[in-house]
Amino acid sequence: MGSRSRLLVLLGGSLVVLIVLGGVLQAIRTLLWDLSYFLPGWLLAPVLLLGLGLVIAVGVQVGWPTWKRLQQRRELKRRHSSASLEAPRDRRDAAHMSLTNIDRLLERLDDDISRSKLQQDKERFEAELKRGDLVIVVFGTGSSGKTSLIRALLNEVVGDVGAAMGSTRTNNTYRLRLKGLDRGIQLVDTPGILEADHDGHAREDLARRQAARADLMVVVVDGDLRASEAAVMETLLQLGKRMLLVLNKGDLRGVDERQRLLEILRQRCGGQIAAADVIPCSASPQTIPRPGRTPLQPRPDLQSLVQRLAAVLHADGEELIADNILLQCRQLDDRGRALLSQQRIREAKRCVDRYTWIGAGVVAATPLPGVDLLGTAAVNAQMVVEIASIHGIELGKDQAKTLAVSVGRTLATLGAIKGAMAVISAGLHLSLPTLLAGRALQGITAGWLTRVAGASFIRYFQQDQSWGDGGIQAVVQEQFELNRREASLRRFLEMAVRQVVEPLRRDRSRQLPPRPTPREAGAASDHGHPEL
Repeated sequence: MGSRSRLLVLLGGSLVVLIVLGGVLQAIRTLLWDLSYFLPGWLLAPVLLLGLGLVIAVGVQVGWPTWKRLQQRRELKRRHSSASLEAPRDRRDAAHMSLTNIDRLLERLDDDISRSKLQQDKERFEAELKRGDLVIVVFGTGSSGKTSLIRALLNEVVGDVGAAMGSTRTNNTYRLRLKGLDRGIQLVDTPGILEADHDGHAREDLARRQAARADLMVVVVDGDLRASEAAVMETLLQLGKRMLLVLNKGDLRGVDERQRLLEILRQRCGGQIAAADVIPCSASPQTIPRPGRTPLQPRPDLQSLVQRLAAVLHADGEELIADNILLQCRQLDDRGRALLSQQRIREAKRCVDRYTWIGAGVVAATPLPGVDLLGTAAVNAQMVVEIASIHGIELGKDQAKTLAVSVGRTLATLGAIKGAMAVISAGLHLSLPTLLAGRALQGITAGWLTRVAGASFIRYFQQDQSWGDGGIQAVVQEQFELNRREASLRRFLEMAVRQVVEPLRRDRSRQLPPRPTPREAGAASDHGHPEL
């Protein structure tokens, strides 16, 4: 039954094609017959070929953009449907999907340098998503015990802890393994932050960059949080990473004092760091003097920290890596979208500039009553369609016309024509006859209104097809005021002189008769005033 129905459809389609082909051939034959009455026989074939070429050219000009729009619309629908059907199963899957979205974003960027940089970062994130080690960044305030903590964890010396604040001058990375954990661990010792010397700020920036790429952050303090420390911690917590807060140098305090500090730190970090993630330790206990014997060097007390690290990494290690990559992918996506937005703004401004001088030239060449300026220049539905297309939005001509008319009415409500005339005439000094000066003023005003309308449309599409809380009138009024500022207006008028005034001067010089020489003027005077 299915094969029979397909055969019937094929036969029906073939019949329709034959009928259409026959109709076309009959039309061509009739056209040749009619043309033979007016044209010689040798000219019929060239005229027919020329007409056929024109039809094909018009079809390509109209059909190709329409086909591309249909293809883009079909692709968008396919992507939206696939995105809705393929929900991420976990954070790692979400990270992979985010990297795929970045690929699509890269395809739309025109700037080779920006695209190359984003591509490199994206490839680095892909490599990090496949890597085997968990990255833990350890940092704190000056020589609060970061390097001592890493030394104790590695059970070997990795820094000069006895030096002044900021003894770790550059970040160093070390590797270790925890029992029962399949992945290795990279410990990154960052420069101390908040130092007072001249390069302390540079080391703080480096610590923040390292923390931004960490799977887990370990912050080491030696007492209650100072205001500067709390501010830096707040900045780091805004990165959205898991953080352990370690109270070091517990051997310098009694049990009650240490417990009191832990409670204070947990209260300060409430809602941002879990109470279980605020941990005491003693990475390098002070020696205990023993009269008559060698001083006793207690072993580091890291039991609580190691147990908490093991629990976090065993339970959430994979999720921490995926969270970190996902966060970095989102940051990369934001960068890409910002670049795409800047690219769209540049293209949209070029589009507005083109329609500005098209409208100005048309009005200057065929001046109309002032009330029609909005309809001929500022309100341009085709400009709206192109700006929408630049922003990846398929807008029909009826929608574009409605949008353009609404902006035109708003300009009229705001008294934009009189205001624009006053602004342009005040800033423009023309040495032209009255008629041409009036035409130039009308044309430049029309162009300026087109510029204001175009800037309003750009804002509308930038805001996801929304005029914002203030509505259309607030956006149009804002763009009107921005374009009448001295610097912006001066640049516009300089361009207007080249685009509108100079062509009018050249056109006038071509239309005037040549100026007579003095001898010709004298002869004309003799003929025109005979002696009496």
